[in-house]
Amino acid sequence: MLDEVERWLADRSWSAADRPLDQLLERKRAAGTTVSVVLPALDEEATVGEIVEVIRRDLIEGLPFPLVDELVVVDSGSGDRTAEVAAKAGARVVHRDGILPRIPAVRGKGEVLWRSLLATTGDVVCFVDADLRDFSSAFVSGIVGPLLTDPQVQFVKAMYDRPLGDAPGQGGRVTELVARPLLNLHWPQLAGFVQPLGGEYAVRRSLLERLPFPVGYGVELGLLVDALHTVGLDALAQVDVGVRLHRHQSGQALGRMAAAIYRTAQLRLSRAHLVRPELTQFERGPDGFVPHTYPVDTEERPPMLEIEEYAVRRVA
Repeated sequence: MLDEVERWLADRSWSAADRPLDQLLERKRAAGTTVSVVLPALDEEATVGEIVEVIRRDLIEGLPFPLVDELVVVDSGSGDRTAEVAAKAGARVVHRDGILPRIPAVRGKGEVLWRSLLATTGDVVCFVDADLRDFSSAFVSGIVGPLLTDPQVQFVKAMYDRPLGDAPGQGGRVTELVARPLLNLHWPQLAGFVQPLGGEYAVRRSLLERLPFPVGYGVELGLLVDALHTVGLDALAQVDVGVRLHRHQSGQALGRMAAAIYRTAQLRLSRAHLVRPELTQFERGPDGFVPHTYPVDTEERPPMLEIEEYAVRRVA
């Protein structure tokens, strides 16, 4: 590991318990910083309601004044009751296609996160996946904390244990097989991140609005790499929030995720001709193995500062 990364691990890795909630409220009130929490959601009716309820109970309603000013669920076309459950729990629900309708939406998590910048106003934007179980509000307060207490920090990732069933530490298969090797080989300054692909992170809007967003699963790696090049390693940090429990995807879904992440990395390495943006996988059918070919996300959204509607809102 680079000496720079060892120093960074000592200086920029914390626990959620290091910053008590009353300290965060004091710093937030003194600075006047506003915080938006965004949950990107697709068919998450089983979990989104509890997440919203916990954030409202612990970080909005049960305090002298709110730590979270804005709680938004961006529904990307759910076929279940995700939007209804989230609204009933107390979130403001916005549909992906209703944000920036001038630009037709495409499928993908990164697309939803990018559009959420136009649906929120907070100085700090905190992203939380909507499939988490046994959710703790420390996932929010923990990663928002450094941004409220240290003006040099601009981007904070959550770190946590990821069990796979009863096996501790075996979740995050794409992280260990794809993302971590890529980062260690090509961006060794980022080798200290425990969960580089984690969906829970908080970022200053002033940085987010300057970054391009891969529209699909490559968004987390893309934002992390681009943030490193934009503001430097010392502006990045991570906070231990405990254990992350969520729905695990199939091996084939993980394969598609891995291909998108590799493509995102390859684009940043070369900024030249892309590898073939397709992935063929196999499933056994009645007559043997059947190939299925899927497109790999090849589109990225530009920095939000380049979008006219966003620029007009900032001037206003």
